[in-house]
Amino acid sequence: MDGKTLARLGAVVFVAVAVTATVIEMTRKEDAPASSPVRLLQPERDPLREGQRRCQQLGQQAAGDAECLRVWAETRDRFLGRTPAPAAPQSTEGR
Repeated sequence: MDGKTLARLGAVVFVAVAVTATVIEMTRKEDAPASSPVRLLQPERDPLREGQRRCQQLGQQAAGDAECLRVWAETRDRFLGRTPAPAAPQSTEGR
């Protein structure tokens, strides 16, 4: 066999494999989920989300707002999956 015939044969085999794979993929049935899609329960009112919106509306003033700093810290902890550190008790006994 010369080179041209071998190249043509290789091209025909390649096309045949591609067509076969396409037909198999098109005839494959879609795997439908066994049950209806699960909806995540979201609380009707999320105080953290409301605090974020309030801070967003404050704009530049939010950088100095103590409540916004608390909201941002809680948001960061929630995003990173950390549990918030307990607030340090303020003792007035030693003063």
